[in-house]
Amino acid sequence: MFSNPTAVTFIGYLIIMVAVGFFAYYYTRSYSDYILGGRSLGGIVTALSVGASDMSGWLLMGLPGAVFLSGISESWIAIGLIIGSWLNWRFVAARLRLYTEKAHNALTLPDYFTHRFEDDKNLLRIAAAVVILLFFTIYCASGVVAGARLFENAFGMPYGQAVIIGAAVTICYVFVGGFLAVSWTDTIQAAIMCIALIVTPVAVAIDCGGLGATVDRVASIDPKMVNMISGQTWAGIASCVFWGLGYFGQPHILVRFMAAKSIKVIPNARRVATLWMLFCLAGAVGVGFFGAAYFAQHPEQAALVNENHERVFIVLSSLLFNPWIAGFLMSAILAAVMSTLSCQLLVCSSTLTEDFYRQFIRPKASHRELIWVGRSMVLAISVLSVWMASDPDSLVLSLVSYAWGGFGAAFGPVILISVWWKRMTRNGALAGMIVGAVTVLVWNHYAWFNLYEILPGFVFASIAIFVVSLLDKTPPKTVTDTFEAVEAQMQRAS
Repeated sequence: MFSNPTAVTFIGYLIIMVAVGFFAYYYTRSYSDYILGGRSLGGIVTALSVGASDMSGWLLMGLPGAVFLSGISESWIAIGLIIGSWLNWRFVAARLRLYTEKAHNALTLPDYFTHRFEDDKNLLRIAAAVVILLFFTIYCASGVVAGARLFENAFGMPYGQAVIIGAAVTICYVFVGGFLAVSWTDTIQAAIMCIALIVTPVAVAIDCGGLGATVDRVASIDPKMVNMISGQTWAGIASCVFWGLGYFGQPHILVRFMAAKSIKVIPNARRVATLWMLFCLAGAVGVGFFGAAYFAQHPEQAALVNENHERVFIVLSSLLFNPWIAGFLMSAILAAVMSTLSCQLLVCSSTLTEDFYRQFIRPKASHRELIWVGRSMVLAISVLSVWMASDPDSLVLSLVSYAWGGFGAAFGPVILISVWWKRMTRNGALAGMIVGAVTVLVWNHYAWFNLYEILPGFVFASIAIFVVSLLDKTPPKTVTDTFEAVEAQMQRAS
């Protein structure tokens, strides 16, 4: 293995990630530091850690593979994600950062829901925690599978061995360094992903004779591949674009807003995050689109991607660059997988520690005890995820396909409306959470109108929030006073 430059590059990358975890350990002094970084993230780290935690291996494998097969019409989802991400930064980020601090310094989303609505019965905390643990445990298992597949393909490892090695490094730096380690490694990983997705399509286009010649080559394969609406129905386009609604409810993204140093860093972070997404998603589409031209021009190499079109980025990296650079570029896939897996592990750990252990078992636990409970939860969830991932074809992993929609519909309307509407009540929030989650599950099963379930889920959950809140008694004065204090501070900051 050590005579293989690609393997050496991979190992070097893994060592750096673990080293960052141990470095972060020395800055982790309290429980708040471990699960929320002491609310100390600057604008650049906030922006890039949001991007890296959002984009998993789908960015470098799934999206390029879809465009490689079907053409530019597969890019509607990228457009929807860019719009949704910008709206999330614009309308949620600063208000959620401020509100979670005002609401008893809430450290998790269930904690925020509880204090925002003064839910002394903890119904919102329990419901939100159950949703997070269910979907994120499945998500973590899928991340372990993706990492294992990369090691399996790159080094010919047996799948079982690849599962252990692929998960071990991520578990190590999350266990040791907590939120700061996750955020700092995400920043490095985001930079690697962006460089890889800029360099690779440019190299492919140059090899194919320039941009114009490359587009012409793709059109010669099938004119529909250069048509944005070819093969798409209006329901299909709407489904892709409305993927962006999911951003309002993703715990691993929202927690980054909560950890920002102050609301003053949010505007710059929004600009950096939006530019990063533009470059990365355009690059991912470019890899698939230009890759189609490359393999049409080099049919003798097409067999390398015919069996699995999602390998187009891996194959192009190995063909067009020397092994050292190819190793760096393929590390971008591992970076995408690890960045998402790490933040999901931490969100699950913080939910178990803050919303179950601290609330119901040991309310007076010390900070040191809570940190070690959090680390123990990282290990426990990791073991469960590795066990689930031991069978990559397990039925449970198919649930990942609508986990994004589940989070977006269950949490999205609750988060968005809670930071903008003073009249919202605890029962309204609970109704919205339940209606959103149930709609996604039912709609996904029946697939009415071939419309992605997040749109009806988001709409019905929003209606439920407004209707139940208006029928409910008005919120307590302490709740509305906190809302007005947040609103006043937002006005001063604008």
